[in-house]
Amino acid sequence: MLSAAEHSVEMKNVGADGPMVFTPAVLHVAVGDTVHFLPSDPAHNSESVAGLIPEGATPWKGDMNKKVSVTIDKEGVYVYQCLPHSVLAMVGVIVAGKPTNLDAVKTNASSLTSKFVVNKDRLDKYLAQVK
Repeated sequence: MLSAAEHSVEMKNVGADGPMVFTPAVLHVAVGDTVHFLPSDPAHNSESVAGLIPEGATPWKGDMNKKVSVTIDKEGVYVYQCLPHSVLAMVGVIVAGKPTNLDAVKTNASSLTSKFVVNKDRLDKYLAQVK
């Protein structure tokens, strides 16, 4: 039996997708894998967005400037944000197994994207990469 894998996501001030990003922005994992969010730059956190994770999945909220490790416990799409920079579209996507809740996430995403003041299409671009 395969053991669960570990993945790292950096919280960055600037990356390939511009300012205030998670790298990688879209991460494919298996249920049971652990994702470590690393504070590569200061003043960031990682937290799941209510209504944009699989039903029954465990939400998370990391502290500012601290590593947070999350074990993915349900199949589907997870959208997360850096709370102080969510208006700057500092968001990311985790896909665990099959994207079983992708339609619901796309439908509910406007609750988050309506608050973006820049990079207004960033989350839509990330979700378009999910198959």
